[in-house]
Amino acid sequence: MPTLTDRRLYLQRLGYDSPPAPTLQTLRDLQLRHVCTFAFESLSTLMHAPVPIDLPSVERKVLHEGRGGYCYELNQLFLALLQELGFEARGITGRVVIGGPPDAHTGRTHRLSLVTLDGVRYITDVGFGGMVPSSPLQLDTDAPQATAHEPYRLSFNQGSYTLWAQVGEEWRGLYVFDLQTQADIDYEIGNWYVSTHPGSPFVGQLKAALLAPGKRHTLANAHYALHCLDRPSEKRTLESAEQLLALLRDTFGIRLPEQPQLYEAVERLVRANPEEY
Repeated sequence: MPTLTDRRLYLQRLGYDSPPAPTLQTLRDLQLRHVCTFAFESLSTLMHAPVPIDLPSVERKVLHEGRGGYCYELNQLFLALLQELGFEARGITGRVVIGGPPDAHTGRTHRLSLVTLDGVRYITDVGFGGMVPSSPLQLDTDAPQATAHEPYRLSFNQGSYTLWAQVGEEWRGLYVFDLQTQADIDYEIGNWYVSTHPGSPFVGQLKAALLAPGKRHTLANAHYALHCLDRPSEKRTLESAEQLLALLRDTFGIRLPEQPQLYEAVERLVRANPEEY
């Protein structure tokens, strides 16, 4: 099992002075703090840059370079922390169906984690962009479950689970997963597709998300939205590369890489003259 080289820094970023005990309350606190601290972001795939997912590379990028990442990075890092804290946890994968029919048989391109506490199984996920659950979810129940943000629920059918989120009065399917044991090569294959395939929704595209108490900040290319639990969403389209980069830095807390291709890629997004959001 790969181990973290700077667990102390990781915990400090999450607000801990010492390692917390592996309890359900700790898992809840860790997940909420994580999605409010480390941004989901796809700057690397926007720039057509490689996305290495070995643990030292992910740790360096997120903890030392001030970046975020997507599921193959953030959920791997989080799983390593959980295991080192003494949680019984392992990685699993799923098929993203958000934006389409919940029974669509899409590629296995999402990584999350399964945690067992006192014989009860939960899923935990810190890498699903703007709709990431902010609390762990008990696996073996179909009842709606409250989180620190919206309610979620799980359904089970023919060996697979579907994760649903309540958005307004509507339940939206997010992804379908099972409990198959995964090897490193399974994640490598999924990550290779997500980061390089012309049909991937990440290649040449910018996605970012960061949660705050009662809020979700999301970015899709040049379209920014602030979703709140207690009032209508605020949406706007960024009009310059400078505006977009400032948003990534100041709102999403990302330390931007000093690479000329980032500015060029962001400028292309803004110049694309997007439709009204």
